[in-house]
Amino acid sequence: MVHFVGAGSGAADLITVRGARLLHEADVVIYAGSLVNPELLAYASEAAEIHNSAAMTLEEVMAVIRAAEAAGKTTVRLHTGDSSIYGAVREQFDLLEACGIEYDVCPGVSSFCGAAAALKAEYTLPGISQTVIISRAAGRTPVPARESIRSLAAHGATMILFLSMGVIDSLQAELIEGGVAPEMPAAIVYKATWPDERIYRCTVGALAATARENRVTKTALVIVGGFLGHEYDRCKLYSPDFSTEFRSAKL
Repeated sequence: MVHFVGAGSGAADLITVRGARLLHEADVVIYAGSLVNPELLAYASEAAEIHNSAAMTLEEVMAVIRAAEAAGKTTVRLHTGDSSIYGAVREQFDLLEACGIEYDVCPGVSSFCGAAAALKAEYTLPGISQTVIISRAAGRTPVPARESIRSLAAHGATMILFLSMGVIDSLQAELIEGGVAPEMPAAIVYKATWPDERIYRCTVGALAATARENRVTKTALVIVGGFLGHEYDRCKLYSPDFSTEFRSAKL
């Protein structure tokens, strides 16, 4: 059996209870060493066989899993954050199915959730935005033309941009060309929930300069939207003049 486990956004205690249990029970652990906090390996048993996939190809990862299966062992494939977002797991699922190997998925806390916690922010403020766009700028991995930053920016929704620090100048330009005002609030959140987490609040027009000034080149989210400002509407759910199935309006 192979368990795909979301390691969480960084802090070792943000793995789920289920994820920690699966990690402790695993005979073989293959973890994404370039992104997963190594402190999480403390959950694994002392007898577990540990592999760092940062130095491995997909084929090498699969070879380790097949060997574990042949020996009747359980494997945990430990991915950063939640494996459903930029986790490169679909290709692994397909290969496992082709080999007849059973697997399941344990969700994790994504870094975009960790970033919201770090910012003490709500992405979906009434009157500001009720939509969150999670995307990335085109780089070595291409992005469909219909999903360009410029196209997505035109929606005016909250934007959370992964894997884009290496092209921060063009990212800033694309946001503005897509209709985002240069003065729109923004933030760069470096290693959300890690011990060395850093937050840099700025505006869209100052994203590139802020990144350079603080020497942030990777492992950070770019977050854009009016929710980072001070204006928003009160939530109707808790308003005294709003009725729900649980209470009547009081005004």
